[in-house]
Order: sequence, then structure tokens, then C-alpha cells
Amino acid sequence: MSSRIAIIGAGPAGLMAAQVLSNAGYAPTVFDAKPSVARKFLRAGRGGLNLTHNEDFALFLSRYFEAKSFLEPALDAFSPDDMRLWAQNLGFETFVGSSGKVYPLDKKAAPLLRAWLHQLRANNTQFKMKHRLVNWLKDIWQFQTPDGLKEYSFDTVILALGGASWPQLGSTGTWTKILQNKGLKITPLKPTNMGFNVNYSELFRKKFSGSPLKNIELSFKDIHGNFHSKIGELLISDYGVEGNLIYTYSKFLREKIEQESPLNITLDLFPHRSLNQLKKQLSSKRGKQSLSAFWKRFGLSGVKASLLREVLSKELLSDPELVANTLKKFPLTLESYRPIEEAISTAGGLAFENLDKDLMLKDFSGVYCIGEMLDWEAPTGGYLLTGVMAQGKQAAEGFLNAQS
Repeated sequence: MSSRIAIIGAGPAGLMAAQVLSNAGYAPTVFDAKPSVARKFLRAGRGGLNLTHNEDFALFLSRYFEAKSFLEPALDAFSPDDMRLWAQNLGFETFVGSSGKVYPLDKKAAPLLRAWLHQLRANNTQFKMKHRLVNWLKDIWQFQTPDGLKEYSFDTVILALGGASWPQLGSTGTWTKILQNKGLKITPLKPTNMGFNVNYSELFRKKFSGSPLKNIELSFKDIHGNFHSKIGELLISDYGVEGNLIYTYSKFLREKIEQESPLNITLDLFPHRSLNQLKKQLSSKRGKQSLSAFWKRFGLSGVKASLLREVLSKELLSDPELVANTLKKFPLTLESYRPIEEAISTAGGLAFENLDKDLMLKDFSGVYCIGEMLDWEAPTGGYLLTGVMAQGKQAAEGFLNAQS
């Protein structure tokens, strides 16, 4: 097996391709611009490494939106159950959290990555770090290295170049120019799983930046007029809002804000209480209590109470019916979305129409493209990691099948 195989990009997609190939007896070489591998994988795992999600497969597949039909073959072959088995085979048992997210028992990324790299090296996978792809000229691949420009030729290349979020970790999106020069169709890169800007008062911003807004219900209509509503948690940031509830709908909110800016969405700050219950509580006798102390009796305090003061004048805060209505339909105005450099992941990328069923470029035999560089997106919750690793396996097995 003397085939010269290069995998360009040492994230989870590229490493999974390397695993499949090395297990089959090949010795792929993994190139990356950074000094060490899988930097974004390690960063994402700081709050607990979310490997995948435990839910019905049809629902799981729907998290990939319009691209689900393109990802289905990969996810059929590398499902959430397969992800858990993969971790187990590296010596890491997993568990399902209360939200359905799947984690290693220790929730850490670094030990699992070390075990993975140990296995890859033992199976003859080679690594060339500090090699940044700068050009592709017919059969020549040019890399900028600490020793200057280097040129390589390969029999097979698997591109796993990432998107353009968190560029300091290696995903810069500069590959788009290289592939556009080859006449390939690329959808413009955009942020997804990102925050949104809100014009808070300076007082609110200083006091509540970093505060969670728990047990609320977010509601809005997307560009097609479909109504979305979900209970969850937001995080107040110094620029606006972020967090899981926002990330779940970041695709729809981005599309809507591109059509209609600023965008008004609605928060129910007390989704487990009816409007009438709130009216009754807020209409009860206050006595000599201050308004803040009175509200606190009903759980209205902190960030939720201060949000009311952002939209209602002091005089109107004593109107129980108006306050109750505002709590149930709080108007949150999203001015714009945050830049791609701050986003967790990237939408857009190389269009699937450029690729065959094995993710090989139709116009360039032997060149495969996988992972976040392709035109798909998914919310947080393990969908991104499962998707990129599944595509790594799909491309590598496509190569193997072509050899047999």
C-alpha cells in the first residue's frame, strides 16, 4: 500500500478519516497550519465535551436542516450510537445528560484526544504540523512552513479545512479562494451558533453581563412564516444575548435578521405561569413594601425585574396588568448578529453539488472534501462533532471502496 494520502486539516473530521485509513493498513499524512492538532475540539470541550445527542434518529437528522439528505448517508454509517462506541473503544465510557447530550464520563476532551492520537500514531499515521496550505496547482500542493514554501504531490487528498469561526484556532476560511480558483461553487461563509446584539442601557449591561436568564420561552416567526417556540436558558452578554436557546435557532434568526433588521422576538419570562395567575399575584395588596420587595414575593427579581425596567417607565411599573402582559410577551430587539470570528461554527461553504456520493470532487478525481468546510450547519448539542466525524469516515471508506 504505497498510495500517498494527505489529509489537510487536523480537526475531528480529518482525524476520523485518518483512523479509517490507518485501520485499513494505509499510512496517511495529516497536515495542519497549527503546531498541534484539534485545537477547536479542545476549546469546545472546556465546558464539557459534548460528543453527540441521544434522541430519535429522524429528529437527530432534522437538526441538519436543508443539508440533512446530504448528511444522511454519513450519519447512517456513523450514528450517535456509533460515536459512543468509538469513544468506548478508546477507553472512554459515556453518559446521557438530562438534556439528551452525550458526554464522556469525565466530560474532558484532552484525555480522549491523547488516546486517539496515540492510536493513530501506532497505526502509522504521520503528522506534519505548521504546514499551512496556500495553493493548489494541478498536482502540486503548496504549504507555507517555518522553513519556507514547500511543495508536495499526492495520489489522494482529503481536505478537512474547517470553516471560519474561531480563526485563532486554525479555521480561517482562506481555502475558499484556493477552491474558487478551481471553478468550484462555494456558498458565502456566515456565522452560526453565535450571539446577537441588543441595545441595553449601560446600567443593565454593567450589572447583568454574564448572567443567565433561566426558564424562559423564546418565540418568533422565521422567514417562511413558521412559528418557533422553545423553553430554555439564555445568557446576557455585554453585547446582547447568547447561549443554548439562541444557538438552537441561530440559523432562523440570522435569516430573519437579514430580511428584517432590527428583529423583534418575544420572551415569556414566566412560561410556567398563566397570564391570569401573574395578574392576580401582581394585583394583590402591596402594603408598605417597596415595589422590588413586592415583586420578589412572586419570584420577580434580578435580571428579569431589570429587564422590565428596560422597557417600562417608572410610572408604568405599578400597573399590574401591563407588567403581567409584558412579562408574558417581553419584546427583545435583536439589532444584528455577531461576526463569524466569534461564532461557534460556520454556515455556508463548499456546495454539495461539487461532490459525488463519497464526497470526492466530481471535477478532481482523488480529492475529497469533508467537515465544516462543506455547506451545512447544525445547532450545538453534539450535532456538529457527529456530522464532521461521520463525513471523515464516509470519505475514507469511499476511497477504500474505490481501491477494492
